[in-house]
Amino acid sequence: MTETNPDELRQEEHIVDNKELSIWEALIPVVALVGMLAYNVFVFGDEAIGGSNQFILLLGGAVAAIVGFWNKISYTQMLAEVAENIKSTTGAILILLLVGSLAGTWLISGIIPAMIYYGLQILNPTIFLAACVVICAIISIATGSSWTTSATVGIALIGIGEALGISLGMTAGAVLSGAYFGDKMSPLSDTTNLAPAMAGGDLFDHIKYMFLTTVPTIIVTLLVFIILGFTLETTGSADTAAIMGDIDATFNINGWLFIVPVAVIFLIIKKTPPLAALLIGTLLGALFALIFQPDIVAGLTNSKQLTFESGYKGVMKAITVKTSVATDNAALNDLFTGKGMEGMLGTIWLIICAMFFGGIMDGIGALSRITKSLLQMAKSTFGLFASTVGSCLALNITASDQYLAIVVPGKMFSKAYADRGLSPENLSRTLEDSGTVTSVLIPWNTCGAYHSGVLGVSVGEYFLYAIFNWLSPIMTLIFAAFQIKIKQLAKVY
Repeated sequence: MTETNPDELRQEEHIVDNKELSIWEALIPVVALVGMLAYNVFVFGDEAIGGSNQFILLLGGAVAAIVGFWNKISYTQMLAEVAENIKSTTGAILILLLVGSLAGTWLISGIIPAMIYYGLQILNPTIFLAACVVICAIISIATGSSWTTSATVGIALIGIGEALGISLGMTAGAVLSGAYFGDKMSPLSDTTNLAPAMAGGDLFDHIKYMFLTTVPTIIVTLLVFIILGFTLETTGSADTAAIMGDIDATFNINGWLFIVPVAVIFLIIKKTPPLAALLIGTLLGALFALIFQPDIVAGLTNSKQLTFESGYKGVMKAITVKTSVATDNAALNDLFTGKGMEGMLGTIWLIICAMFFGGIMDGIGALSRITKSLLQMAKSTFGLFASTVGSCLALNITASDQYLAIVVPGKMFSKAYADRGLSPENLSRTLEDSGTVTSVLIPWNTCGAYHSGVLGVSVGEYFLYAIFNWLSPIMTLIFAAFQIKIKQLAKVY
C-alpha cells in the first residue's frame, strides 16, 4: 500500500447520500457491470485485461450515470466524484511507473538475475512456496507495504519459481499471502491505521485483536503450501544447475548487487516516502548496471562497447520501455524481460477506468444505498459481521478501491456496533479481514490491477492460491458465528 495519513484519508473520503435512490436502482449498474465483464472475459479470455475490460468499466459508469440522471443527479456532481477518485490514485499511478523503471534497471544491473541465481541454491523446491509466504510476510511487516514487497522481493521470487518450474499462479499466491499478512499486521501500513480510525478504536488494540483471526489463517495457509510443496513436480537439480550456468554466463553475478535492494528496504523502514525510495532504487540499479554489466547496457543499443552515449541510452531504454537480455536458455529469455514504465501503462489505464466507475457510483449515492441495505439485514451479531463483510466485498468489486472498502462500511457500521455493545476492535478487524485483503482478488480493483501488473500474473491465475486473502473473511465469519473472543464494550458505572 502507499503511505497515507489515515486522518487525511478520513477527511478526504466522503459518502454521497441520495435518499431518493432505491436499492434496485443502485444495483442496476452493478448487475450491468458484472454481466458485461463476464461476457467480455468469456469472449476475450486472458486478453480481456489488455483493454476491453477497461472499456467495459467505462460502460458500467455510463449505466450508473443514466441512473443518476434519472434521479436528477447533476453531471457536475458525478464528474466531481470521478475527479476525487482519480486524484486519490495519483500516488499509486506514480508508484506503478517507478516500479516499471525499477524492474528495468534491476534486470540489466543483474540484481534480479542474482536473486534468482542465489535463490536456486538456497531454496529447496519442496519448501519454496512456504518460504515465499514467510519471506514476504517479514518484508511487508518491516515496510508496512504489500505493494513494495510485491515490487521487490515478489518479482524475484516469481523468477525463482518460474526457473524451478513451479506454477506462476502458485508462487504469486504465496507471495501475496505473505505480503498481505505483513501489511495487515504492520503498524506502518496505512490501511492498518485507517481501519481503527474509521471504527473509533486504538491502533495497537486493533493489531492485537487481529491476531485472533489472522494467526489461524496464516497457519492454515502455510500448511497448505507445505503440503503442495511435497506434491509438486519441479525441474531436477541438473536443470537448475544448467539454468544457473546460463545466468552466470550472461551476467556478472556477485554479492555486491544486493546492496541496492537492501538500501531500498532500509529507506522504506526509515519511512522514506515510497516514491523517493523507488526512485533511488531505480537510480542505484542504473549505476550498478553501468559498473557491473557494461556489456549488457551497451548491447541494448547494439553498441560493441560502453560509452557515455550508449550507457545513457541503454539505461534510459531499460527505465522507459520494454527491454530483453538474451541468454542461451529460451526460458530465461522470457524471464529476463523488463517492462519499463511503458509496461505499466495498461495497468494505469485499468485503474483510471475503475475509478471512473467507482466515482459515478459514489456520485449518484449508489454506494451509500447498497451499504445501508446490507445494514438493515443485520438482525443478529453474526448478521452484523456478515453485513460488514458483504459490504466490504461489494465495495471492493464496485468501487474498485480498498480505501472505500474500509471507509464506507467503517462510517456506516460504527454506530451499529456500538449499539450492540461491541467494541470498535470488532469492526476494525472485520474491515481488514474483508476489505484490505480481498482487494487483490478483484482484477479491476486498484490492488488487483497493481499486483497482477507488477508480478506479471493475472488475478485468475493466482486467485485460488492467494489462500490467506480469501480465507481471511471466512475466518472472521467463523469467529462471529461461534462467538469466539467477541470483545464487548467496557461498561461504565
